[in-house]
Amino acid sequence: MDSKSSYYGSEIKCEEVSNTFPPQHQTRQPGFEYLMIPRPVYDNPHYIGTGKLSNKVAIISGGDSGIGRAVAVAFAKEGADIVIAYFDEHEDAMETKQAIEHLGQRCLLIPGDLRNKNHCQYVIACTLETFGKIDVLVNNLAVQFVQNRFLDISDEQWHTTFDTNLHPFFYMTKAALPYMAEGSSIINTASINAYIGRKDLIDYTATKGAIVSFTRALANNIVDQGIRVNAVAPGPIWTPLIPATFSPDMVKTFGNNVPMKRAGQPYELAPVYVLLASNDGSYITGQTIHVNGGGFVAS
Repeated sequence: MDSKSSYYGSEIKCEEVSNTFPPQHQTRQPGFEYLMIPRPVYDNPHYIGTGKLSNKVAIISGGDSGIGRAVAVAFAKEGADIVIAYFDEHEDAMETKQAIEHLGQRCLLIPGDLRNKNHCQYVIACTLETFGKIDVLVNNLAVQFVQNRFLDISDEQWHTTFDTNLHPFFYMTKAALPYMAEGSSIINTASINAYIGRKDLIDYTATKGAIVSFTRALANNIVDQGIRVNAVAPGPIWTPLIPATFSPDMVKTFGNNVPMKRAGQPYELAPVYVLLASNDGSYITGQTIHVNGGGFVAS
């Protein structure tokens, strides 16, 4: 791996997990991890896999970067082959693929728009053609648009947020479920904002609340099939979504309003996804696990 590969294979030191970031902004969503300063920490070299996902196949939407990349690498360490469904962040996706293959696992990249039901069905078809099965589905993609006034949220923004943040979870799950056997797992990425009601991200917060409820209801609906459904609710995590959506001044202090006084790094969430994907989580379904530095109060 080259020097661009974040902290892959290097020792994570406390002073490297910063509580401030240089002001920066990217001009479009989704953002690009390779442009971030500093790069997010997606791998903990002290995390040693023990085969918890050996011979499993996991689909991770948004797996090219951010939380999805960290989950993909942790899953690969545990022995899973990975399918990454992403939009068009090709450089980030290739870097993630290289990290997975460096760990001895296979990785299939499938770019495209997951807001399109037909593309979601295509992702499932490609996965089955390549690997023959689906054991884990991680629904993990989102956009967000800061608006301080509710009346400034346009109809177009509202529909874009729901079309991106919620509908792909339904399309991907519906397409994958017929091919998932007893013992399989579905994991949805929610957000702390579903619980605090962040006032400048109303539409984003609404979609994340819907994901929490979708998780609970779906878990109850398919529990008799032996398939578990859970969610993870991250707090402020240093991912491409942050510089792509917040102003440079907001980026500079991002994460400082939690009790731990810093943003989280993607690698700090990955073990929770491993728990929910593996037999370690065999008695967990319909739950949302919070990884948020202690939570925070919306300002």
